[in-house]
Amino acid sequence: MKNIIIIVQIIISIALISAILLQARGTGLGAAWGGGGESYRSKRGVEKILFYLTIILAVLFFITSFVSSVI
Repeated sequence: MKNIIIIVQIIISIALISAILLQARGTGLGAAWGGGGESYRSKRGVEKILFYLTIILAVLFFITSFVSSVI
């Protein structure tokens, strides 16, 4: 059982890393120093799906980490 959880956690972590790296680059750390914040835009289409997918994958990663530590 523990091996299955570890394999699932590895798959989720690879998917989470991919989802984070696929997000737009202009919304990251550059806005903290005054760059990239000239206009307000809302997330639409694939960008919105990718945003929600990142949140879901992060929650699943947390749950599998918790279950792995309990077992």
